[in-house]
Amino acid sequence: MTMPVSNMHETIIVRGEGITLDLILWRRHGVRGQALVADTLSINPGLAALGPFIPPGTSVTIPPQPAPAAAKLVSLFG
Repeated sequence: MTMPVSNMHETIIVRGEGITLDLILWRRHGVRGQALVADTLSINPGLAALGPFIPPGTSVTIPPQPAPAAAKLVSLFG
């Protein structure tokens, strides 16, 4: 299942214990979410100060999913 790429930030409310920023981004954007950690921290001042586990009830704004990288065509026959 592919999800459409959005151009808008999304706000998520943490609802459980042991939730990390990496986990939120992985659940929302999959593998490409790993590239969004720094961007997410920059739009959520004070989030890093909470430690590795985000307390339940915390609101986290995440940036839109990055556009897929363009495929590079390689010719084996010159």
